[in-house]
Amino acid sequence: MPETDLSANLSGDHFKLEDMAVTRRYFAKFDKITGYLGKVAAQMEAEGRLVHEEVTAVARYLVALSITFRTLAHKYHFSGRWATAGKLTFDRVESGFPIYQELLEMANDALNAGRHLAAMPSEAQLKDDMVRGILADLAVPTKLQFALSQRLYYQELARGGLFWARNDPDIIWLGDTDNANGGPRRRYLISWAVYDSQVNLPTIYLMEVEDSGRTGLPKDERRWPEVQQHLMAQAVNGLKLVTIGTGFDRDFDDLHPKRLRRFHIGPMYSHAFTQQSGPIREVLEKARAGMGEDWALVWTEEELVSERVEQEKSGWFGMVDREIFALDPIAGQGAETGATRMERAIILPERPYQALAELDPPGFRGLRKFVVSPTGQVLSYR
Repeated sequence: MPETDLSANLSGDHFKLEDMAVTRRYFAKFDKITGYLGKVAAQMEAEGRLVHEEVTAVARYLVALSITFRTLAHKYHFSGRWATAGKLTFDRVESGFPIYQELLEMANDALNAGRHLAAMPSEAQLKDDMVRGILADLAVPTKLQFALSQRLYYQELARGGLFWARNDPDIIWLGDTDNANGGPRRRYLISWAVYDSQVNLPTIYLMEVEDSGRTGLPKDERRWPEVQQHLMAQAVNGLKLVTIGTGFDRDFDDLHPKRLRRFHIGPMYSHAFTQQSGPIREVLEKARAGMGEDWALVWTEEELVSERVEQEKSGWFGMVDREIFALDPIAGQGAETGATRMERAIILPERPYQALAELDPPGFRGLRKFVVSPTGQVLSYR
């Protein structure tokens, strides 16, 4: 049975979910979606599009994103039932995801999680009280259930491991490589992520960098904090990869970015929840998918690769390497996208995929399709 279309009740780009049942369906949908994302990343590794270290980095953020949605589901479990339960606000037009402000509020709550937990009965006590209430009053103990949902919310925040508005860079060593201009260099993979405030979408960055400094980058007390600050300041959806890569190359003479990738997770489209236009609306409408299967998620990957190195004077006698990045030559789009390559994929359940295959809209023919089955299997199609 298809989910109820809520579009007639929506107004504006941002919408508050005020009904408890609808809110729970929204989070149940994302619980399924985030559960599939790790398998999509594994499929990309099997196809040779991601190496193991990259999959590990990406998967860490995808797991964190899943925990974030689980945490928000606890927070809003009784939306519309209690005035103090709050209401989730999500972006129904641009992303289908919760708005950026939701993550900021969650981060603020995390700072006070310990204080809140100390003032609450334990999880075991709340469950015991619920059982006693059911037996004594023969009624559903909704107030205790609400208290338990808030307890679980703060427990998740205290446990950590969530996808925050800012996820500072991590670094792993990939080995050493020989360089014609100065002997062996250390190779690192740097990963970081943000919840982009402009488009309300999680965005993951990976950069492969060669290090010609005296001290390895993770142990360099001067360079590593500077690198972290620089990368987070540049983690903006509106900046092209070539701008980020070139800026990094010029700000750090002994760090050489060889490959930069950016993954946009979303938008998420749902006939029941989002206000989409164009072919995707027709696809989801035709699919008439059952509850939990009415969705399609876009996954966009941008890649910037260093094509060659040129030496440039530095000071009176010094020379430094400068990366020359390859831009997509097809139809002159490289200058426009600021990337060597950009590929979009769409992840969707079987029913919407069947509708997509039948309608065959031109704009979707070049997209890779990851089709997920109820059993969790992920198949890849062109």
